[in-house]
Amino acid sequence: MGLSLLFPAALAALLALLVPLAIHIARKSEQLPTDFAALRWLRSKPRPRSRLRFDEWPLLLLRLLLLALVALWLAQPVLSGAGDDTPYVAVVPGAQMDRAQFTDARVHWLAPGFPSIDEAAPTGPLPVASLIRQLDADLPAATPLTILTPQVIDRVDAARLHLSRKVDWRIGPGTMPSPKTVAAPAPTVAIRFDAAHRPALRYLRAAAMSWQPTERPIDSAPLDSPLPDRQHVLIWFAGGTLPDSVTDWITQGGTALIASDTTAPNGTPTPHWRDALGIPLVEGAPLGAGQWLRFTRPLRPADMPVLLDGDFPAQLRHLLAPSLSPPTRVAAADYAPLTGGRAYDQQPEPLRPWLALLIALLLIAERWLATRRSRGVSP
Repeated sequence: MGLSLLFPAALAALLALLVPLAIHIARKSEQLPTDFAALRWLRSKPRPRSRLRFDEWPLLLLRLLLLALVALWLAQPVLSGAGDDTPYVAVVPGAQMDRAQFTDARVHWLAPGFPSIDEAAPTGPLPVASLIRQLDADLPAATPLTILTPQVIDRVDAARLHLSRKVDWRIGPGTMPSPKTVAAPAPTVAIRFDAAHRPALRYLRAAAMSWQPTERPIDSAPLDSPLPDRQHVLIWFAGGTLPDSVTDWITQGGTALIASDTTAPNGTPTPHWRDALGIPLVEGAPLGAGQWLRFTRPLRPADMPVLLDGDFPAQLRHLLAPSLSPPTRVAAADYAPLTGGRAYDQQPEPLRPWLALLIALLLIAERWLATRRSRGVSP
């Protein structure tokens, strides 16, 4: 445990201690003229030498202490190594536990914010691995950590955790609630085409009609029609170079699927869809805030037999609106954290709130001493 200052240059404010010293030195006693007999016949004596004198020591010391604390408050003191080393128990939601086993420990749910075990069990997807890493980084190195988990853990990383401390990994009965997998919303497409590519559009329209409600017509129009908003996926089927308007539309966050004979914008494409033989069917690359995708073959069954497959609409939908990755599950016995991880510096505890309270109390005491009736003339 140690005290340090985040802004030590603020200690220059200690020069303000000279102010109350100067005020108290310069303070003069009140003098009232008094009439009395002439001193003509009295023998004169040498005048006494003046000496430095401080009046009202309690008030002076209080003011000096008050200014010193203000300077220390400006220097932003913090206390390092003052963390709580009480044993900490983190319970993965779904694990069954006996509260009586941990009477001398802090028991919390392994969930965002680490709520108390007395609160309702958290629900929804939980980033278990990230939460364990956060606990390891936030707790002082001397704090014992126990993690109580069910036999199967959901939503974990592919590799085992390496922590800075040895964890008491306890596996108990119970089942971790699995979050419901929400399918990605179906993409809404807008098609712009020229006459040469009109025959290929029937495959795209048929696929799009399987996603969209029948009462919502598909936006299909010639090339000179206005571009849709960027909530749509633009299917641009025209040979040659992409117009600047389409390139700008992609750059600002749009997704465009273009024909195989369309010149793609600059960028190194990567495969996004392969056939059964592993040959790319669609490639693409990011462009600004959006991305472009391009068929590698003409949309003809002779060149692209996958057009006649029954799962072509589903494959195309997944290309334009990828489904959410299913949650990963692992046996808790195989996911016990290992040691050897990085040790993090603990967050120091700020002392400014306590200093502010002490300054306020001293200010009240100083005002009381400075304004009491029994006091003489104020400096």
